Amino acid sequence: MNPIKAVVVLFDRYFYSEKQSECSDLDLRVKPDWNQLRTRIRNMPTCDICHYAFLLSVMMISMIVSPLHILFKLLVIIGFATIFTVPLTSQFFWSALPILTWVGLFFNMPFIPVWIKPAITVQSLPALETILYGDNLSDILAASPNAFLDLLAWLPYGIIHFAFPFILAALLFVFGPPRCLRAYAFAFGYMNLIGVITQLLFPAAPPWYRLLHNLEPANYSMNGSPGGLGRIDQLFGFDMYTTTFSKTSPIIFGAFPSLHSGSAVMEALFFSYLFPRLSWVACAYVSWLWWSTMYLSHHYFIDLTGGAVLSLTIFTYTKYRHLPMRSLKCWCRWSYTSIEKFDAYSSNPLRGKTSTDVVIELDESFSSSSSSTNLNWV
Repeated sequence: MNPIKAVVVLFDRYFYSEKQSECSDLDLRVKPDWNQLRTRIRNMPTCDICHYAFLLSVMMISMIVSPLHILFKLLVIIGFATIFTVPLTSQFFWSALPILTWVGLFFNMPFIPVWIKPAITVQSLPALETILYGDNLSDILAASPNAFLDLLAWLPYGIIHFAFPFILAALLFVFGPPRCLRAYAFAFGYMNLIGVITQLLFPAAPPWYRLLHNLEPANYSMNGSPGGLGRIDQLFGFDMYTTTFSKTSPIIFGAFPSLHSGSAVMEALFFSYLFPRLSWVACAYVSWLWWSTMYLSHHYFIDLTGGAVLSLTIFTYTKYRHLPMRSLKCWCRWSYTSIEKFDAYSSNPLRGKTSTDVVIELDESFSSSSSSTNLNWV
């Protein structure tokens, strides 16, 4: 049997055969629909207006400081206009806007004028580390490196960190209820976006800086360092991280908050939401990555704490604002016939109810247009 046909048969047998309603359908139209876009904008609630206005303002700043040629910038704008008018792509890219905004700001950080940026703090993080935890945990964990520990730290920091967000997105799309992928994109994007903005407003030197320069004042003309990842380059015999972290890294002094920690915690929360019985795996991954960031001299523990708090805050907001409830009776997204939403008021223990006692309609925030042909259930 043809491999593609075999995949289609297996998908139909184990997933699509579960379909009982239209709530899991996607809009597959590829013809631009300007009426749908106009209707969406015209019916947009205030919270959505604030949401998109904030993202648009950040994206405009990124475009202004970007060194790209004006013609290329125009092509980017035309490309965005196209994907947001085609129903097939718009149902994904409206939800992905926080992620796209974060990526745009992240890679244009080096082009923001230095006179706008605050002074770099070198002493704050190690001082807070000692005050809160009694010692510098990063120094302790990085004191005795060896090849085995280098590889053990490299796996979560240099490999899994970049691959797992995409794997989790696929798992959420297939096994989660409709719209949970939208909530994941919102939470993951905003966590990273707020983290990068914090790093811009509060630039702080990571542990490797103190190892190389002690507590000397830092400036934006200084090169970065791969920290312990430099040993990985030596181990494999080619440059994977040294040049990237030393010369081309968009953010050199972005220790706080740790977006490695924030991403890992956010992924752990959504993974536990999707597979509650495997929550221990998510916790083990977070612990593993936390250890690796300190062992490789890239973060203080206070950075990891800041990233975790940021993720917990945004996930909690997303849970009660956008995230649909997962049903243990449903095998995959096509098994859902209706969608329930977490309700903070109904789940208040003082009221004697749980969130499963109440079924409410999904909010209209970040919803599709009122057009009946656009289901937009990502």
